[in-house]
Parts: sequence; C-alpha cells; structure tokens
Amino acid sequence: MHLEFHQLDCRYEALRKRDPRKERQLLASLAEHGQLLPVVVVAADERFILVDGYKRLRALTRLAHDTVRAMRWEIDETEALILEQLMRAADPVGPLEQGWVLDALQTRFGLSLADLARRFDKTASWVSRRLALVRDLPEPIHGEVRAGRLAPHAAMKYLVPLARANATDCARLVAAITPHRLTTRQIGRLYQVYVTGPEASRELVLTDPLLVLRVTDDTPRAPVRPDASAPEALLTDLHILGAVARRARRRLEHGGGLLPPERERAWRLFDQVHMDFRDLQRRCEKELRDARSGTPNGGLELTGEGPRHPSDRPGAADLPWRGPDGAQVGQSDRAAD
Repeated sequence: MHLEFHQLDCRYEALRKRDPRKERQLLASLAEHGQLLPVVVVAADERFILVDGYKRLRALTRLAHDTVRAMRWEIDETEALILEQLMRAADPVGPLEQGWVLDALQTRFGLSLADLARRFDKTASWVSRRLALVRDLPEPIHGEVRAGRLAPHAAMKYLVPLARANATDCARLVAAITPHRLTTRQIGRLYQVYVTGPEASRELVLTDPLLVLRVTDDTPRAPVRPDASAPEALLTDLHILGAVARRARRRLEHGGGLLPPERERAWRLFDQVHMDFRDLQRRCEKELRDARSGTPNGGLELTGEGPRHPSDRPGAADLPWRGPDGAQVGQSDRAAD
C-alpha cells in the first residue's frame, strides 16, 4: 500500500536516534534506486502509526516525495512496538534507546516492570536499569542523543553518573561539548578530569573542554609496568619535561602576548600543571631516594637526600607561590603533605 505523508502519525520518532552518516547513505540509495523496503505501520482511527521507517520517511521528504510504500501489521500498537524492537537484530539498539521504548510503553500503556520483562523475555532488573538510564538524564541531553550530536554510549557511561551527582554540571558539560562532536573516548577523559580533579579543574572542564583535552593525554591510560619500557625512556621523558618548562619560561619572559582572558586561562592551566608536577615529584622521591652514589662503574646516581637543583638551591616546589589573589600556596601545600 502507498500512503501520503499526512496520513502518518509519527508519535514514536523521538524513540530513535539519528546517525547523520547512515542517513546520508540512505538518502543516496533512495535517490538512485528508489524505495526498496516498505515502512511498517499499524492502523489507528483514520491514520496510520509509523512503527518502523523514520529514516526512510525523512529521506523521502528531502527528495520531495509525497507518498511512501508501507506494510500494515494487523496487530495492536503495543505489540507492534515490542515486535519491532525484537526484530532489530541487524541494527541493534543500545540500552539508552531500549530505555526510551520501555519508558514509552510504561507511560502510554501502563505496563508494569513484570509485564515489560515478560514481553521482552528479560528480567525485571534489566527493565529497571534501562528505565533508570533515561529517567536520570535531563531531557535536553536526550535531545542531543536523538539528534546524533552525542553518542548514546557516552551518555550512558559518563553522563548518567554525572547527572545523578550533579544535574546542573551535567547540563553545562553537554552544552559545552556538543558543538564539537567529541568522541566517547574524549568525553571519558573529560569525565575523569572532572571526578578526580580539584574545583578549578572541574570548572575548566565545564567552561573550556577543548583546552582540557589539549593539555591532558587523549589516549587510554593503561597501567605501565616497570619492565614495559627501557630506563632510557624515563630519562628522555624527564629531559622533555625540563625542555618544555624552560621554553614556557622563555615565552613568559618575552611577554607571552596574552590578553586578560587568556591570562586567566593560562593561570588555571598552570595550576593544574603544578599539581601534576607535585605528583611526579612525590613519586620520584619515593622511587629514587634509595639510589646510592659511588657505583662500581662510576655512574652518577642520586644520594639518599633526594634530587637537588644546581648549587643545592631549593626547587620551585619548595618555594611558596602565589595565585591570582596573591595568597601563598606552596608552603601550605607542603604542610598538608
């Protein structure tokens, strides 16, 4: 059967996420070959509820068609929604999208957890977990997932726990990252910085996520075994750290060319760098203090007193340093250690 677009009821379009890549492929296929597969509908009064085929309908609309080939299922609306989900083996949906369908079935038709579990051949716990996913996320985030601007896996793995802890910050983070189409891995890095960092780092994640990604390693941080790299690799890293620090100092000595907003961002970044260096310093003191001088081969090693700067001067971490408000930080931090 062929139906005109005005005969279709698209009430379940919000249960489907959009994938721009797949929609472009489908649009090209329909333009070249026409509609090969019918959409699925069920009858409802004088209209037909579209159960499956929302991507095809959008593509046909863009191609200026006014009719669509459809197949009518002779079952009720509830059974049609459930059957459509069970038949999507070729294009399986994730837990978040499953939650949208379960929430619609429970809200519209009043099905209990036990009813939903029985009809999907799952446990009540499976149903409950997916309902919790969709109900814990603020509605604007659902809209970003449906529009294809936010990966469902990222929303489920990182944004759901963030929304449970702080819904306001979760909404701010989504507003900051969606224009940049970040990957799930990148969103995971931002989430890690947010949950493990101090207040300044959390605020930077929410206000300038791209800066955070530039200054943190955007690759998975697998544990490094002591024997996984040669000692020369550690020495090379330490040489690089020193070289980068000296280069940054020279840029500052020549003014840096920073405007007031950039100076504030640079200070927040330096605050994070300082904390990272203190972590490295503590680790070096722990791992390298046992080194002894005067080895048989005459090599230079650290003494039990730990690393020293030239002329036994105190290092930068031993000196008090001041934030933008002029407060001393270094000495109080050392006392806290």
